[in-house]
Amino acid sequence: MTAPAVRRTSLDVLRGLAVLIMIEAHVIDSWTREGDRHSTAFGESLILGGFGAPLFLFLAGVTVAMSAGSKARRLGDDGLAARAVMRRGLEIFALAFLFRFQSFVLSHAPAWTLLKVDVLNIMGPAIVVAAALWFVARSGAARIVVFAAATLAVVLVTPAIRHIGALAAIPDALEGYLRPVPDLTNFSYFPWAAFVTGGAIVGVLLDGARDRARDVKVNVGFLAAGLLVAGIAYQAAWWTPLDPRSRFWTTSLSFYLIRLGLMVAAVGAAWAWDRRPRPRGWSPLALLGQTSLFIYWIHVELVYGVISNPLHGAFSLRGAWTALVGFWILMLGAAALKTDVARKWRNRKDLHDKVGRPVERLMF
Repeated sequence: MTAPAVRRTSLDVLRGLAVLIMIEAHVIDSWTREGDRHSTAFGESLILGGFGAPLFLFLAGVTVAMSAGSKARRLGDDGLAARAVMRRGLEIFALAFLFRFQSFVLSHAPAWTLLKVDVLNIMGPAIVVAAALWFVARSGAARIVVFAAATLAVVLVTPAIRHIGALAAIPDALEGYLRPVPDLTNFSYFPWAAFVTGGAIVGVLLDGARDRARDVKVNVGFLAAGLLVAGIAYQAAWWTPLDPRSRFWTTSLSFYLIRLGLMVAAVGAAWAWDRRPRPRGWSPLALLGQTSLFIYWIHVELVYGVISNPLHGAFSLRGAWTALVGFWILMLGAAALKTDVARKWRNRKDLHDKVGRPVERLMF
């Protein structure tokens, strides 16, 4: 179990799928005309798009455990590893405000939107908390128990959080992190952070599967267990809820477990897909997955911003889906261009370092 970690391209593929779903959610929401927004097909399109954000948060949790484990083996110190991952969470939290500032400047958004709570605002703090929990529990088994307990706690208290009257007294900018505030909140910590801690359970198991036999066993187990959990949760959705204040589409444990189960199964399915017999080569989904933050950063402004204003509400649902395919291709091209520029920059920097070192030794 001391073998070094390798990049799991199947997770890149799954993250690339999340990118496509995320773009689908935004394009269909922004570019579909009013007359088609009440159709069954439009509602089903939004249900599909609703898996994008949970999948990103889930995969962030997977990465927390895998990154912390890898860093701990390399540094020989769990504390240093956890702090490195926590710093990444804080960076993402800072990027959330930079992203809003970009929208404020480019699209002349109202000043209050600088405090709007979006997925990065939740992902950053949730990563910090998950990394702290990873450090507190010092073994794989203990970490699974702690992450599972934290996940259930976040989901189960969500209906109560939504109905605490005292929270109305705190500033909306803070309240929006705990529960939805109209126009200010796209996501809130309860229950969305539970996808990060739920993903961390998968990350702990993947981090421990560093030989072929265990890797096969773990990923096949994900596929089977995920489908089982999703199936049981679907049946449980018809039962009386544990908390009468919960609502299926927003705060219920059943809906959370349906999505979590499907995402866990998707990890196993992506692993199987990545190992199908084929010539090794370029993977569009893997490329999108490796550049997911970049694509998130540019596509929101392109879909909702002033640059696409003539397209807002301009298409039938069929036309919006056709435009979506073209936008997917555009984003794939942007990802390829970004990767190529980054590669050339790294090569240039490496060359500069190699040429510059002898000169520096002569000078100093």
